[in-house]
Amino acid sequence: MVHVALLVIHIATGTIGLLLGPPAMRQDFRRFRSAERSTGVISAWYRAMVLLICLSATGLVIERRTDLWWLVPVSALTYGLAVLAKVSAKRRYRAWIHGYVHGQGGSYVALVTALIVVALVVDGPVSGPVELIPWLAPTMVGTVLIEVWRRRLSAALPAGAEVAAA
Repeated sequence: MVHVALLVIHIATGTIGLLLGPPAMRQDFRRFRSAERSTGVISAWYRAMVLLICLSATGLVIERRTDLWWLVPVSALTYGLAVLAKVSAKRRYRAWIHGYVHGQGGSYVALVTALIVVALVVDGPVSGPVELIPWLAPTMVGTVLIEVWRRRLSAALPAGAEVAAA
C-alpha cells in the first residue's frame, strides 16, 4: 500500500513538474526583464513539485529498491539546483544569471532524464551499452539549451542587472 501511494505521488508530481518547467522559465524570463527580483508563482509550484518528486523517489528507494541508493543524493542535488535558481534570482549576486539558469535548467534536465531512463531503460526496450544514450542525451541537449537561454536572458535584461550586487 505504501509503495502504491509513493508511486502515485511520484508519477503525479513528476508529470506536473515536467509540465510546469517551461512555463516557469518563461514567466521568470518576463519578470527579470522588468527588473523583478523574484521568481514567479509558477516557479514556486515547480520547486514544490521537484521537492515532492525527490522525496517520493527517496521513499521508493528506501521502501523497495535499496540497490538504487545512489538516487537519493541525485534527488537531493536535483532539488538543490531548483533552490539555487530561486536564491540566485533573489540575491542577484555577481553573475547571478548563471546560478539561476543552471539551477532551473539543470533541475528540469534531471526530470527529463529520469522520465526517459524509466521509459526506455527501466520499463522499456533499451539494454546493454546503449543504455548510456538515454542517460546522457538529455544532459548534452539540455546543456546547449541552457547556455542559449542564459545568453538570451543576459541580453534581454536591463543594463547592469546581470552584475548587480544585492
